[in-house]
Amino acid sequence: MVVYTLIFIDAGFLSKLSLHFGKGKYIKFDIVKLVNIFAKNEGLINNHIFYYTAPPFISNKPNIDESRRKENYDKFIQKLSKCKNLSVREGRVQRVKQNSQFKFSQKGVDTLLAIDLSKIPYKFPKIKKIILIACDSDFVPVIKDINSEGIKTILYTYFDKKRDSNFSRSNELSQNVIKQVLIKEEDFLEAQLK
Repeated sequence: MVVYTLIFIDAGFLSKLSLHFGKGKYIKFDIVKLVNIFAKNEGLINNHIFYYTAPPFISNKPNIDESRRKENYDKFIQKLSKCKNLSVREGRVQRVKQNSQFKFSQKGVDTLLAIDLSKIPYKFPKIKKIILIACDSDFVPVIKDINSEGIKTILYTYFDKKRDSNFSRSNELSQNVIKQVLIKEEDFLEAQLK
């Protein structure tokens, strides 16, 4: 029997993980190939991918670096958008100045992901298992909610035991999914762009 799944990707998390496994240099990989590997490992067939990200910050008078980042981002999103079973959902990037340094953070991305998770029961009534690629405990309430609707979550994640690192993880997240799979460097290498 063919069992379809939906795949939800926290792009910021996946990007940090690519940089981590690449030892400071991003591993360039095919996102669709990577998530199809994950789905196949679970005996599932990818029905649709939801990719959550935010465009780079652009000031009122963009400098060369900002313009270059935006141009590269637009090319990447345009390429992704050609996949018929992939939706890109965008938040925004906020820039805040602290002690003469600029700090950047994504806004709205996790909210969009949580909203889409909550819509599964009525938008995709036949889906009973999903794959979530993330490490954020902010998703626990919505995972509990969809679990009560009979939708089980398989978490693909990565974590370390360092508090406040990019890859710290809440035990509560692990306790509310049916399965947790640790993403490995080999997964990126298998989906690496040639």
